[in-house]
Amino acid sequence: MYESEPEVFAIRIIAENRKGVLKDISTVVAHHDANVLMVHQELFEYGILKGMAELYLEFENGHDHASMVEELLAIPSVRDVKPYEPFSNIYGTRVIIIGGGAQVAQVALGAVNEADRHNIRGERISVDTIPLVGEKTVAQAVDAVARLPRAAILVLAGSLMGGEISKAVDRVREAGIPVIALKMAGTVPQHADLVVTDPIQAGVFAVMHVSGKAVFDINRVRGREF
Repeated sequence: MYESEPEVFAIRIIAENRKGVLKDISTVVAHHDANVLMVHQELFEYGILKGMAELYLEFENGHDHASMVEELLAIPSVRDVKPYEPFSNIYGTRVIIIGGGAQVAQVALGAVNEADRHNIRGERISVDTIPLVGEKTVAQAVDAVARLPRAAILVLAGSLMGGEISKAVDRVREAGIPVIALKMAGTVPQHADLVVTDPIQAGVFAVMHVSGKAVFDINRVRGREF
C-alpha cells in the first residue's frame, strides 16, 4: 500500500540572543517527538528587534503542536512563537542558475516561463539566480548548492567554465543534484548531466525535470547534448 509522506510544519521563534536558548527550545521540541527537518537562525541587527534572534524550524510528526507552542512561549528568553506554512509549500522546489549575467538572464527566462505554466496548475517551483565572475567564486557557489534547502537542480550558464568549477560540479552531482550546463568552452560540459545549446531551452528542461507532472526526465538523456 502507498504510504504518503508525513506532513511538514513550521514555526518562527523570536528570542533573546543569549546562551542556552537553543538548548531550551530543542528540549521542548524533542519532548513533543517532532523530527526537525530544517533550522535557520539569524540575529537581527537593525530595527525594533535589534539584538534579538530569529529561529525558524521546519519539522514533521510531533504531537499536540498547540501545547508545544505554549511551552516554547513559557521559556523566559522567548518573546514570540508563530506557526507558518513551510517553505516547501510556499516556494516549493528550487531551480538554481549560476553563471554570467547575460546567460543567466536567458536561462531564467525559460525557467520562469515554464515554472509559471506548472505553478498555475498547483505546483510550486521557484527559480533562484546569481550572476558571478571568476573560477573560485563560481566554484564556491556551485559547492554551496548542495547545502541549499529544497535545491533540486543546477544550471550552469556561461561561456567558459572549468578547473575548480568542474570539481564542484562532480561534488554537487554526488550529493544527488543533477547539473545542466550550457554548451561552452572549458571542461564543465564534460562533467554535467546534460548539455544544452539554447539557454532558454536549458531553463525549460530544468523546470520540466523537477516538475511532478512533466514527462521529461534528465536521467533518460544523461550525457547527451541538445
